[in-house]
Amino acid sequence: MFRLLVLAIPILLAFLFWLFIFGEGTYLGSTVVTFLYDRAASAYDRVKRLDSLSDRWHVALPLERALSKVAHPLILDVATGTGRLPLDIASGAGFAGHIIGLDLSTNMLREAQEKTRALSDAISLIRANALALPVADATCDAVTCLEGLELFPRPEEALQEMARVLRSGGVLLVSNRVDREAILLPGRAYRRDQIEGVLEGLSFSSVKVKRWQRHYDLVWAKLSGGPGE
Repeated sequence: MFRLLVLAIPILLAFLFWLFIFGEGTYLGSTVVTFLYDRAASAYDRVKRLDSLSDRWHVALPLERALSKVAHPLILDVATGTGRLPLDIASGAGFAGHIIGLDLSTNMLREAQEKTRALSDAISLIRANALALPVADATCDAVTCLEGLELFPRPEEALQEMARVLRSGGVLLVSNRVDREAILLPGRAYRRDQIEGVLEGLSFSSVKVKRWQRHYDLVWAKLSGGPGE
């Protein structure tokens, strides 16, 4: 009995680590994920060691170029967290659009509000579910979601919602966990060929996948139906 207990304890601890730390509660539902992020909000940026310069170079600037022909773009940032992407975009020189940052965690949104207070004319923050976006059809010029897709209970439904609110020709930018990270998140992360197939099935074209961080790809796509398509 003692030997079984000695074997069981490490297995249980490893399982709990995977469930709550590595998987961030995703297999226990949105309520648990939100609870964990509410508790971690005040320390989130420090723990993640966010690199604003890297985000600016790899995400914000390419997005600005993709939207360069839109005079006043409306951007929806799903799972905005502490507002890292809205802050990087809105603080760019000459940005004349508006960004809606959406998240389920009240405390993460509170942190985002503090960080983006000086840019409140360009940024709105709302609490809402990624599987039921409170945005009208064909409204947004771009939809982004960084480090959030794998936390949704049904990622494909979230992508469907993002497609729904995009205008024809609108830009989608999402991150996707890859390599060992993806293997340990079955049903939450996609292989490259899988996410390309999912997006093409949702009427996206020009799908481009490139490595971003150590365990993430950035996936760019364009909703079909825009000029020249």
